[in-house]
Amino acid sequence: MLAPEKSVALPGFFEEVRRRKVYRVAAAYVIAAGGIIQFASATFPAWELPDSTLRVLIVCLLIGFPVALMLAWAFDITADGIRVTPDGTSKRHARLNMILLVAVGLILSAGAGFFLLPRVAAHKIDRSIAVLPFQNLSDDKENAYFADGVQDDLLTNLSKIGDLKVISRTSVMPYRDMQSNARDIGKALGVATILEGSVRRVGSRVRVNVQLINVANDQHIWAEDYDRELTDVFAIQSDLAQRIAGQLRAKLSPTEKAQIEQKPTENSEAYLAFVEGHDLLTRPDRLRADTEKAEQLFERATKLDPNFSKAFAALAWVQDWMYHTFDPTPARKAKAHAAAEEALRLEADLPEAHLALGFYHYYCERDYQRALEEFAIAKKSLPNSADVYLAIGAIQRRQGKWGESTANMEKAASLSPRDAFLLVNLADNYRAVDDFEKADRVFDRAIEIAPNSVSARTGKAMLAADLKGDLSEIDKQLVHIPPGAAADSEGMVGRTYLLTLQRKFHDAVALLKQLPGDASDEKSKEYLEGALYTFVNDKEQARSAFQRARSILEKAIQEGSDDAMHHMTLALVLAGLGEKGAAIAEGKLAVALLPENQDALDGPKMTLALAQIYAWTGEHDSAFELLERSLTTPAGVTVSSLKLNPVWDPLRADARFQALIDVAQNPEVKLSMNCKKSAIH
Repeated sequence: MLAPEKSVALPGFFEEVRRRKVYRVAAAYVIAAGGIIQFASATFPAWELPDSTLRVLIVCLLIGFPVALMLAWAFDITADGIRVTPDGTSKRHARLNMILLVAVGLILSAGAGFFLLPRVAAHKIDRSIAVLPFQNLSDDKENAYFADGVQDDLLTNLSKIGDLKVISRTSVMPYRDMQSNARDIGKALGVATILEGSVRRVGSRVRVNVQLINVANDQHIWAEDYDRELTDVFAIQSDLAQRIAGQLRAKLSPTEKAQIEQKPTENSEAYLAFVEGHDLLTRPDRLRADTEKAEQLFERATKLDPNFSKAFAALAWVQDWMYHTFDPTPARKAKAHAAAEEALRLEADLPEAHLALGFYHYYCERDYQRALEEFAIAKKSLPNSADVYLAIGAIQRRQGKWGESTANMEKAASLSPRDAFLLVNLADNYRAVDDFEKADRVFDRAIEIAPNSVSARTGKAMLAADLKGDLSEIDKQLVHIPPGAAADSEGMVGRTYLLTLQRKFHDAVALLKQLPGDASDEKSKEYLEGALYTFVNDKEQARSAFQRARSILEKAIQEGSDDAMHHMTLALVLAGLGEKGAAIAEGKLAVALLPENQDALDGPKMTLALAQIYAWTGEHDSAFELLERSLTTPAGVTVSSLKLNPVWDPLRADARFQALIDVAQNPEVKLSMNCKKSAIH
């Protein structure tokens, strides 16, 4: 009896589906749901709705399908309104048919879900982009700077969008004229899309062509051509940034939109001067001459357009850097502050101006808290700026916050993965906290990016010497540095130090002699020369070099320079001249100006230099006391450096010197020393 009933029930089900017009409702629902999904896919990104919104909508539509089938089964729309559809079978068959209908609806919804939802998830775009150098289609050199300016301003505009990851200019510039496919570039820079472009300027007309490429498949996502008047170049850059953000489905806040649409200057000559200056500052091998030329160009831009706030901000940053690196004078400091204040007067919310004022407080005032406050303001509007994260990290390590500092520098490296200068700073962080393996790997990354980088190669060589006493690495690295590449203060000090560790004193002197007379740090050159002649016991030459250094340093201090390094270098010079009392007094003054508890990066260097003064002037008890402390201080001296560096030769005959090394090499004793030091602090 049961078998015949089942055979009758299934045909009865299809007859009931037709009679109750369920097919018609199902077809209408599928068509309507498909239209809704298609409409939502196109409009939700424009409305800045999150990706999950579309998935929730699809799930709701899938759940609604069996519900719609149940309603269609139970009710019918007639001329007299909605009526309950009368049963055409027994109550038992009606219940079975309803259960079967719901099961069919659920199965169809589940199948559609397995098909649709993965594709929605796959449609999610990785919002990361690298703007490659724009090709200049004109032979005019000025237009080359113009093409760089278009690319750089577009990149800057994109960097202001917090919902994007944008690679820095420093890391994309090496790809100018490089024959690499999109996939290789994307992998190297860690992005999902790249933007290529070209610029042609003819008279007052400018033509810009761009194309956005998916690095996963090397396919074009979007392309656009602009052919406008030169005066519309900023409108082109603004429109491009917003169109790209739309293609990547990045949220654009009203504030970000307003910043992108703001026109920096109406003066094309001022703009070109600004662009050329910016190009000089972003060169990986920038020397003092480049910095000074950039200063002149920014000054020209501000004179051509006294309302050009970004040019004033750039001028302020250059002045900050010059004060920090080679000209710590009151006049330079005043210029830096005046330019930053003028930039903020012209545009109070300009993030580049807050960044420049932050560097003023950092480099010129050593007011780290005020600097961090300015950097925090800049970071809000420049969420993709590697410079901001590097600046914050640089201050945090001076505050002794090594973990936080390294995290910010790692973030900077993710935004600028091809920046050797940044990587050297990151490696220095790892070196300071005795994480030598990571430091060595980061130096290798920097060398891979910039094979001729003096700082990267000397940094790796110093690391090997300071960690293991491995002098063989020095020759391996120095051979890759082209002649003349180290013709600046950093290169001079680095290479001289390495040659000194090898006790190649005459080679080190010869290197110093090759530097031009207007070397960026003449006082350091003369001091180092005096020290090297001291090591070879040439007292006459040593005294002559020390006297020249003394003259330069005393003049700088008399002119108002209160730089701790000036005072410490003068102290070392006085020690070399045998003026014990004056040397110790000057050294203590330098330490007081820059103590370890105010600067955890340079403070230990001051302490170590004072220890050297004590060693040179016969105050061995004081020297050993400072060296013992330095061995357990981040960024302090290492055992291998003590063994190799000839500045400690006056201490070697003292039994305490070897005892100090033995204690430092014993891990258990060293741990005890660290714990004792932590308890004191």
